[in-house]
Amino acid sequence: MSKIALVDDDRNILTSVAMTLEAEGFEVETYNDGQAALDAFNKKLPDMAVLDIKMPRMDGMDLLQRLRQKTQMPVIFLTSKDDEIDEVLGLRMGADDYVKKPFSQRLLVERIRTLLRRQDALKSDEAGTEAPETKVMDRGDLRMDPLRHAVSWKGKDVSLTVTEFLLLQALAQRPGFVKSRDQLMDVAYDDQVYVDDRTIDSHIKRLRKKMRMADGDFAAIETLYGIGYRYNEE
Repeated sequence: MSKIALVDDDRNILTSVAMTLEAEGFEVETYNDGQAALDAFNKKLPDMAVLDIKMPRMDGMDLLQRLRQKTQMPVIFLTSKDDEIDEVLGLRMGADDYVKKPFSQRLLVERIRTLLRRQDALKSDEAGTEAPETKVMDRGDLRMDPLRHAVSWKGKDVSLTVTEFLLLQALAQRPGFVKSRDQLMDVAYDDQVYVDDRTIDSHIKRLRKKMRMADGDFAAIETLYGIGYRYNEE
């Protein structure tokens, strides 16, 4: 049973998310500020943490920075702040994903499961049992390392959320082949999680924007209107 730490100063969120995760089979610990969480983590680390950014005593950014000094356990930021600068900063500091309030608890559960699966794959790699699908992938100027959640374009690092990483990986695995929105939904979300076409479009839009921060001429992801998306390897 994986142990999840929830750190948020909103007690309603702590209670409702904890109930959902426990119903999904997780063991849950809750903390209403960053310092209380850090004190507990110094004694024993959970398997992963879900952190709010704006909290009393110690905010999520400070807590993440201290955690990364001693552990690479998965971390998701859970925040109501609608600021892309905070998202990019959090990912560069070592967060694994970023979920904005208000959010679907089912989607949060799926992101948690995805990160835990990736953590298990990383442990397998360290044990010398790496699976083929976890190997580094090179596609022209693109380089993706699934185990380390690392992406670079023309040698420049690009910080992506788990969802963005999964979508880019699915497209780049077969350059020139079209992926429909339904196929991309299956890649990014569990079958029991419903999202509409606009959600995938929004993820692709943000993915392109981040890639263009590394290269203003990035155009490897092509939209085929009414059909889906295609990765073109130059």
